[in-house]
Amino acid sequence: MRAARVINAAGLAAPRVAELAGLDIDPLGYRQHLCKGDYFSLRGSATKGLAHLIYPLPVHAGLGVHLTLDLSGQVRAGPDTTYVDAEVYDVDPNKRAAFGAAIRRYFPHVQDDDLEPDYAGMRPKLQGPGQPFRDFVIAESAEHGLPGFVQLVGIESPGLTASEAIARRVAALLPR
Repeated sequence: MRAARVINAAGLAAPRVAELAGLDIDPLGYRQHLCKGDYFSLRGSATKGLAHLIYPLPVHAGLGVHLTLDLSGQVRAGPDTTYVDAEVYDVDPNKRAAFGAAIRRYFPHVQDDDLEPDYAGMRPKLQGPGQPFRDFVIAESAEHGLPGFVQLVGIESPGLTASEAIARRVAALLPR
């Protein structure tokens, strides 16, 4: 297959796509580390008084367990951060106490029994456990023999919020 422009926005698979195109991802810093985030939902009575999102101070690998509301008003707590070797999406109900303790730091009336395992997601982190923070990569690959091939690697949560700015940056990198 031939193309004048290719944008590698493959999420968790972005490093593999870069490798398939012939890029050596380790010297380029494109190796991602999987970071699982579990979420718990809060039962109705535990959400009284909650009318907006609540974010604690960030922790090393994420924003910390925060409270969000979906469009139907359901409140969810999460995500936590657990580095894993493979994609796994089950939520460990034994984390209930840790989630309860984290939430009570800023929403004190929540009890562990108010929490139900909900869902999990995977985030592509460029830093591994114990490593300093690394932001995501937006890079054109002409210097590596692949003009018009743009890499979007390690883009996690802010990627959706910043999608318009990311798109403008990608467009500026592409040859005219």
